[in-house]
Amino acid sequence: MSLPVPNLDDRHFQDIVDEAKRLIPTYCPEWTNHNVSDPGVALIELFAWMTEMTLFRLNQVPDAFYTHMLNLIGFEPFPASAARADITFWLAGVTDEPVVIPEGTEIGTSGEIGTPRVFSTVSDLVIAQPVLMAALTAEEPDIYVDVWDDLRIEQGAVTCFPVEPLQPGACFYLGFDRSLAGNAIQLTVKANVEGIGVLPGKPPLVWEVWEGEGWVRARVYSDGTGGLNRDGSIVLLVPPAHEALSLGRTRAFWLRARLLAPVDGQPFYRASPQLRTVQAASIGGSVGAEHSLAVYGEVLGVSNGRPDQHFSLDNAPILARRDDEVITVSNSAGSTDWAEVESFVASSPTDLHYTWSSTTGQVFFGPNIRYADGSTRQHGAVPPEGARIIAGRYRHGGGAIGNVGAGTLSSLRSSIPYITRVENFIEARGGVDAETIEGAKRRAPQTLRAGARAVTAEDFERLAAEANPAVARVRCLPPEQSGKPIRLLVVPSVRVEPDEQKLDDFALSPSLLQELAVHLDERRILGSTVEIGTPFFQGVTVAAMVVARPGRPAGLVRDRAMAAVYKYVNPLVGGPDGTGWPFDADLSAANVFQLLEAVEGVERVEEVLLFEYDLRNGERIGYGREVINLERDSLFLSAFNRVVVR
Repeated sequence: MSLPVPNLDDRHFQDIVDEAKRLIPTYCPEWTNHNVSDPGVALIELFAWMTEMTLFRLNQVPDAFYTHMLNLIGFEPFPASAARADITFWLAGVTDEPVVIPEGTEIGTSGEIGTPRVFSTVSDLVIAQPVLMAALTAEEPDIYVDVWDDLRIEQGAVTCFPVEPLQPGACFYLGFDRSLAGNAIQLTVKANVEGIGVLPGKPPLVWEVWEGEGWVRARVYSDGTGGLNRDGSIVLLVPPAHEALSLGRTRAFWLRARLLAPVDGQPFYRASPQLRTVQAASIGGSVGAEHSLAVYGEVLGVSNGRPDQHFSLDNAPILARRDDEVITVSNSAGSTDWAEVESFVASSPTDLHYTWSSTTGQVFFGPNIRYADGSTRQHGAVPPEGARIIAGRYRHGGGAIGNVGAGTLSSLRSSIPYITRVENFIEARGGVDAETIEGAKRRAPQTLRAGARAVTAEDFERLAAEANPAVARVRCLPPEQSGKPIRLLVVPSVRVEPDEQKLDDFALSPSLLQELAVHLDERRILGSTVEIGTPFFQGVTVAAMVVARPGRPAGLVRDRAMAAVYKYVNPLVGGPDGTGWPFDADLSAANVFQLLEAVEGVERVEEVLLFEYDLRNGERIGYGREVINLERDSLFLSAFNRVVVR
């Protein structure tokens, strides 16, 4: 049995001839005779035959040699990216002194077979006790009433939403002296049982904090007050961004409760809740963590004083370097931190430069290059003979293996005072394996052809996707008129299940926007301007009536049908192929009919209606339709879908 022959380029003689003929009008429009008898066509066929022979010989090259050739021209396959998750640390009790969870704290999975997955926190988390210093109510937009004195006196009571009749959008504000970013806040309240009419376990209420650009939702971990209706505690997980804001005459870090429009089957408040006192305490906090392990002070070897040296790490692949992750060259004269560069093209003989491969973990120092005129030039300095090459710090790990489920990261690998337990409420996402050789073969010709420059719409989309693994999808809209900017519509990865995704989940973080802007600014052609944003997320609600098969529980069939609809009409995992709803593709009831008919337990689908939905205000728009058209710069995001099972 012979070894399989690789097929690096599947073009044949006729393909090359046809491609060359198609280019004639572009490069030589006066050449109009393309018959086989034309001498120019004969030359095309000659060179096509020679090229086909070259491709045949290229296809005999093994993968290892092909990879080595790509490395020589500066092309490197994508390294693995690390999965990320938010880890919540819980205190044993309320402490007066701040508790610091240092960067690099390791948390692992537990109770599973095989090697545990280890995650490390990416920043410090400070759990400190806040001071409640203000309270406001908003009777009308931008009209605030100070109720702080009434809230501090237990004999009195504060009406949280003093609007008659109660309307969605009414707010009650609590102001703090410091940022609550990342903290788990416990609000202990004493209340009058006045906010009647709601389900205690599902009040039409949302808690939000100001993050600098808008109000974002805080996760409700538990609510023992039944929606501010009785004495008890509410535990809120505050997002990682919380900024100060001036409301009325008070500048503070605000946490607010806002009334929502009730959904189907959810009763609304018939009277406003009333609070006698509110006490706030921090009982834990959440911080981001990535699937990685840090290594400190690894000695890679000793320099021989010659050009073009390379050293290997003990662990690979490695993650993208941070500012403090550098290579140090140490000898009797002292230690010096060198700088990592993408290539040695612009390096002089005195520049302390090196390159570092994320895929293999190898560190390369400058080569001595001989040019065509016989001269030689050293690109990058050479470490002195006898000097030790030290990796002061680096992180290794990543890959799809880190995409663990919710609740699996519960083992703290080192004890921290006052911390009793850890957990992750949402599954880890973003872990991607390193690019395969086959993937590199497909991408390399396109990358080399474009020269790492953003010229076409496809170039912008490819380069934006390469900038950060947090970019899930990209669409480039060329300018419709001269002088207008190129629009880049970016859909970020969202670590939330489709049925829980909200409009705010798809906002681009400032750090991601900055990284995309810098990455594209270095590669765009002179004179072009780029506008980076998100698509307009066009809300849609699917209402369907299905009949269950005999013996199938109606509740189970409904859950399966709802999950299928939410997954299908989704910008990340929706569409016919599961890679996200396509741009420019309309949604029709016929598509949903076919989807629901394939759901296990559904005997037939009786009716499907589509409604436009206002994602910001939470309400349907207009009547049910058979088809909803998608705008050029938009993507569908479904919300409040309804499936009735008969």
